[in-house]
Amino acid sequence: MKLTCCAVGDMLIQRRIPQGSDGFATVCEYMSRADARYVNLETTLHRGEYFGNQFCGGSYLRADPEILQDVQAYGFNLMSFANNHSMDFSHGGLMATKRAVDAAGIVNAGVGGNLDEASAPAYLDTANGRIALIGVVSSMENEAALAGKQSRRYPGRPGVNGLRVDSHLQVTQEQLDVIKEIGQLSHINAQKDIERAEGYHPPLPDGTAVLKDLQFRVGDTPKYVTHPNRVDMERVEKAIYEAQMQADLILVTIHSHEISGDKKENPADFLQEFARRCIDAGAHAVIGHGPHLLRPIEIYKKRPIFYSLGNFVIHNECIPFAPEEMFDRQGLTSDATMRELFCDRSAGYTRGLMRDRRMLESVIPRFEMEDGELTCLELLPIELHFGEKVWRGGNPRFSAEHGIIERLAQMSEPFGTTVEIDERGFGVIRI
Repeated sequence: MKLTCCAVGDMLIQRRIPQGSDGFATVCEYMSRADARYVNLETTLHRGEYFGNQFCGGSYLRADPEILQDVQAYGFNLMSFANNHSMDFSHGGLMATKRAVDAAGIVNAGVGGNLDEASAPAYLDTANGRIALIGVVSSMENEAALAGKQSRRYPGRPGVNGLRVDSHLQVTQEQLDVIKEIGQLSHINAQKDIERAEGYHPPLPDGTAVLKDLQFRVGDTPKYVTHPNRVDMERVEKAIYEAQMQADLILVTIHSHEISGDKKENPADFLQEFARRCIDAGAHAVIGHGPHLLRPIEIYKKRPIFYSLGNFVIHNECIPFAPEEMFDRQGLTSDATMRELFCDRSAGYTRGLMRDRRMLESVIPRFEMEDGELTCLELLPIELHFGEKVWRGGNPRFSAEHGIIERLAQMSEPFGTTVEIDERGFGVIRI
């Protein structure tokens, strides 16, 4: 059995996209030849009737539900909107978005009225087979975004299918002794130590110290160590197990900003572990997005891992209005205009996502799976009208002229992936 998939990263859409706009037809035609066409919708859908959350994903993102017409005009039939902006307008905005997407008939996963709904696979039936989608997000502004599991007596809590990260700093024994001394002299841990003695927290293992919420463990050299949270990882693996009975192809998508090292292009260690464990559990592809730029591609056990597909649409400075908190962060009030807010935040439009060319360059992979294995994978390079006015830029068009494939090839090489460029200017990964 053969199934073909297309996927893009973040569709941070805040305004309508005319179907005759530059690049629209080429992108649509390319994606139309796939059975599954996936997008991450990075906004909430309502008309501003919900209050802004105390925590947001950086900007308070909201668009009118009619933008789903543009999502469908591109041909997308699979979606997740589990990301760091899902809770920008609290539970009201979250569930309004869910209702709008459901009403449009777009198969979606990763958000629900409780944890079981948010973590369950969603299914797309096509003429060539059935495709399962499991949506996950690790970049939550705080754990309050995580959906809650219902009990025998209480309903669950709306939210996202979150992947928490277990982390610690590895330090030498000498460094650990200093950290313990700092904790004792400063009394920074005093309250938690009392609560731990009262039984509200588990005892610290040997070779461990804490400063507030930061944990330190003894090791050979200093290192930041991250792993997927065990409970959340097992929940995703259970969803994959369930989908194996129901679908021919299983796609896992994850929204993750976290990095390793000192570059945004480097996927976090826990993300690499998560992706490979998903493939080990039976997923056929892992589709990453979140940091708004391309990250490496890995072919693991003859199945693709896209650590980030960057942006497909980015209208980051087209927000028509915002809650008071967004102004307050810039030392302004909502008496100021949105233009003043964005001008201040971007230091006179000299910094930020819209000024960084990497954020407006990406690829659209189209890959074919036959009997559970990858048989071909090509990459359409796209550029999002970098340098255009904010009301014109941010939409995708084919571009073979900006070294996009070359840059992706260079970052993917350490993962054992060779990306070539064909006569069309497309990227090709030989299987």
